[in-house]
Formats: sequence, C-alpha cells, structure tokens
Amino acid sequence: MTETIEDSPVGWVASHVRRYLETDGADGGKYHGYDALLLTTRGRRSGTLRRTALIYGRDGDRYLLVASNGGAERHPNWYLNLCADPEVRVQVGAERFPARARTATAAGRPRLWELMTEVFPTYARYQQQTDREIPVVILGRV
Repeated sequence: MTETIEDSPVGWVASHVRRYLETDGADGGKYHGYDALLLTTRGRRSGTLRRTALIYGRDGDRYLLVASNGGAERHPNWYLNLCADPEVRVQVGAERFPARARTATAAGRPRLWELMTEVFPTYARYQQQTDREIPVVILGRV
C-alpha cells in the first residue's frame, strides 16, 4: 500500500507541485528560470509525508537546498521535518530517488552558501532580513 502524500498547503506551491507531477517536471522543473525539484519529508509530529517544490543547486552529485523561508525568523517546516527524519524522497524532472539530508557544517557552509547565492541571488537578501543563519541542506542519494 502506498502512503498518501500531502502537498504544500500554500496555494501557489501546491499548484507548482501538481504541474511538476503531471508533466514529470517538464512544467515546473524550472521556476521563474531557476531549477526546481520536489522534496518529500515526513512530518515531525504527524508522521505524514509532505511534499514541496524548491529551487536547488548542485555540488558534484549532491543536490543543495536553502532553508530560507523567504527570510522569515523561523525555519521552514520542510527543514524542521528533515532535521527530525533525514530520509527524504526527491524528484528532479522525471527521476525519483531516495536521499539522505543533512545540514552543511559551519566549515562547509560558506562555500555552499556562495554557490547557492549564485544560483538564486535573492538568498543573500533573505539572510540580511533575519537574525538566524539560513541553513544550506545537502541531499545525497542513498
């Protein structure tokens, strides 16, 4: 039996996810010109699978995400979920695979942060808007 996956409750994100799924990423694999993937995490309290669309970068064979939450003072729920359970599912285009998520270390973050602000320059502004250090997440295939 396949578990039900709940898509983001944010309307425009849920619409993006639906388009992505319906077209295997042909529509939705780019978001305003930026590469996008689908990330599925397990809810840290509910245990429910939760799916969202996120801009990503690459570092070799690893995928990189930024837990910016638009510069809000609180981490996004998807990040809190993967901190509780780092076993995630990823879809890039038509390809689907399991991955393990981890937050970049203090030593590794500066290089990865620079890479991700080159991918999506607005992350730098988001960091200026908040007192929290915005995490960079590394996804490695399992």
